[in-house]
Amino acid sequence: MRGSWHLAMLPRISPMFRTDINYLEEPMNRRQSLLSLVALALPIVGKTEETVEGSSAPVLTKSKSAWATLLPAPAFAVLFEEATEPPGSSPLNDEKRSGTFICAACFLPLFDSTTKFESGTGWPSFWQARAGAIGTRADYKLIIPRMEYHCARCGGHQGHVFNDGPRPTGKRYCNNGLALQFILAGRQLPALRS
Repeated sequence: MRGSWHLAMLPRISPMFRTDINYLEEPMNRRQSLLSLVALALPIVGKTEETVEGSSAPVLTKSKSAWATLLPAPAFAVLFEEATEPPGSSPLNDEKRSGTFICAACFLPLFDSTTKFESGTGWPSFWQARAGAIGTRADYKLIIPRMEYHCARCGGHQGHVFNDGPRPTGKRYCNNGLALQFILAGRQLPALRS
């Protein structure tokens, strides 16, 4: 019958819709096996890929329980459990003075105020991090891959970086305000936490 089809035609259209059970007994060929393994490995590979560009600060390793005793609970949740603060909740989103934004956990300088811009997202945003200050890794928590970034020294989660920022980099480092502290220009930066 022209213009109509039914379940019996599905095996010819796509092997995914085969109605006979005998296909389960057919051996899987090498290409199918490799493609299946690659598909299963993609999220795992993405979670372990990590880059730190030009970091010179010594790595600071502490247990989660040690960080929990040093930080207020909301900052700990963002930095070491990768929570996200509500948009518009951080006073740092409106910070316009000259200075340096440092990691709230280990005090590593991450961003200069000259790279901060108003993104309209409700989170402090920057178009460039300080050299060697952050590491990145693929994040698949929302199924769609995003690029997570964190402090290169302590590993504290800062936010995600997107390719929709202003020139010259085209990047938008969308940061949780709880993961940062602001040090006004002219004031001495705190010593790195040990």
